[in-house]
Amino acid sequence: MMILTDADRARIIEAIRLAETRTSGEIYCAFTRASSAYRVFPVAWAAALALLVPLPLIYLTAWPAAVIYALQLAVFLGALYLLSHDRTRYRIVPRQTKTARAHQEALRQFAAHGLQHTELRTGVLIFVSVAERYAEIVADAGIAQKVPSTVWDDAVRSLTSDIAAGRAGDGFVTTIETCAAELAKHFPPGAINRNELPNAIVELPS
Repeated sequence: MMILTDADRARIIEAIRLAETRTSGEIYCAFTRASSAYRVFPVAWAAALALLVPLPLIYLTAWPAAVIYALQLAVFLGALYLLSHDRTRYRIVPRQTKTARAHQEALRQFAAHGLQHTELRTGVLIFVSVAERYAEIVADAGIAQKVPSTVWDDAVRSLTSDIAAGRAGDGFVTTIETCAAELAKHFPPGAINRNELPNAIVELPS
């Protein structure tokens, strides 16, 4: 689990404040432990394993159906218990599914925190979903017209690398600074540089 100390949070908030003095863009940070519980996957895997139990027992033993049924049920419950543990559960979910769920959650958070309502459509969300090992920078329409999404790829790779190395605070601060440098090229601060969104990093319930 990604850990942010109070000192990390203070550094991130200060980095956002400083970044927004350089640009009219608005930067917001959010992270979640997981974008989905993926509860169906342990059930599906446990059921598949349990379905394999009866066939060899029917042909290789003379056990009564009640015993075979009891073993099948035990296999299902045991597999379900083991596969429901967090570390195991996230491993059995296909990578494509985890990426899709995390991307959808990033878009949902972008809308939920009102980043699409800034005056110049210059909101930027830095989003991390830990269980999926996923990070994304979501930029509003005003930015997307001038800055292609590929520009953020290096920043995302750096952020995920820092988080994996246990430097989540450093990763967020560096990513904020990278966003600020890019936004400053296209969206310098105006005469009245209003702070339209709170300077914050939000931990979302999973």
